[in-house]
Amino acid sequence: MSVGQGSGTDFSTMRGRNWPCLRQFTVFLENRVGQLLDVVRRFEGSQVRVVALSIHEATECAFLRLVLSHPEQGREILERAGLALIETDLIGVELPESPQPLLRVCTALLQAEVNIQQTYPLLARSNGRPVVALKVDNPDVAMETLASKGFSIVSEQDLSDE
Repeated sequence: MSVGQGSGTDFSTMRGRNWPCLRQFTVFLENRVGQLLDVVRRFEGSQVRVVALSIHEATECAFLRLVLSHPEQGREILERAGLALIETDLIGVELPESPQPLLRVCTALLQAEVNIQQTYPLLARSNGRPVVALKVDNPDVAMETLASKGFSIVSEQDLSDE
């Protein structure tokens, strides 16, 4: 899916954004065996799939970052479990066919002076293409820049349609 002028899609969200973003949930866990399994099992029997994850551990705790196929239902499941979490907006970018697709994305954002703070691949693919999730310091400028350079942006709708 491409985003830009003439796309005909209104991306206004309840979170006050007018661009298609992905939601990342950062879940705080004790740093002990089985904690990831306990979280992932909570989605069993629901339509929620984990489409990206990253774990950062420290001595006493771990930070599990998740992107979910159905974020509203996923948030509800995590909150019902009593897990402490933070919600953050990310940009999903389909990597273009090129010898160095990530280089093209990074170069475009550097030219716009947008800093990439976090990045990781999505397990789900858009149109058979690899997708990367980006947390940036200026999402509005990043989206405008990527769209103007012809990059395809992946939305939550794209993840829930698979």
